[in-house]
Amino acid sequence: MIEFLTPNRFTMLQRVNPAVKLVLFIALLLVTVQTRRIDFAVNQAAAYTVALFVLGGFTFRKTLLLVLPFGLLFASSSVTMIFFGKGDTLWWHWGLLRITEESFYRGLHLGFRSIVFAAEGLLFVSTTPSVRLFYALMQSFKLPPRFAYSFMASIRLLPMVWEEFLIRRQALQVRGAQVKGKGLKGLMEHIRMYAVPLLSQSIRRAHRVAIAMEAKQFDGKGRRTYYYPSRVTWSDGIAALLLILVPIAAYAAAIAFPWIGIADVRYHA
Repeated sequence: MIEFLTPNRFTMLQRVNPAVKLVLFIALLLVTVQTRRIDFAVNQAAAYTVALFVLGGFTFRKTLLLVLPFGLLFASSSVTMIFFGKGDTLWWHWGLLRITEESFYRGLHLGFRSIVFAAEGLLFVSTTPSVRLFYALMQSFKLPPRFAYSFMASIRLLPMVWEEFLIRRQALQVRGAQVKGKGLKGLMEHIRMYAVPLLSQSIRRAHRVAIAMEAKQFDGKGRRTYYYPSRVTWSDGIAALLLILVPIAAYAAAIAFPWIGIADVRYHA
């Protein structure tokens, strides 16, 4: 699973300073949060999905596999609002289910915004290595090294924890150990068999890592040099311009060529 989610394609966005990219994507997320025009949300979803295929760090086939669940995300986000949202123009009613014109368009709006959030997140994750991101945060935003290196160490330890879980499960299978109880008793037995040994191993490993980091003066008290220097270059300006033009173009297209033509999907009683 970890290998599947590892980016294997180099694009222009991967040259961008991760700190600058983080600020840009936070700004894009805020724009998405404030989106009220449904046509704008539709255009954003299309634009960022295309950008994910063109500028993302995954191959076309892998990106397609990651995009396929967008349909489920759209349905799960919109159906609840469509069936139970408020509205005055009633279209259909059966028991507790009630579809109005206002709730229908708000549900579509919510579904498309969910796709936008997912596409933006995948675009950022697939083009931003975690190590370079924390180095950039330390150098550009003065993030204390003890926090940054702790996060990086925890990310590196996750595969080791998963490997220990697999070893523990295989050892129990070889010994023929089985959970006999059911319900709450069975859950407690699972915790005893898995959680307690894994937790004790994680505590010992975390203690060793903390001692090693303290010995190497990762507390941020002294002046440090960085293996990955974080600089702002011309690629950052081009990426910033490109990412700014995407929502502007989507909004201009929503004004010029409206799909639905609703400027504000919020319900006003």
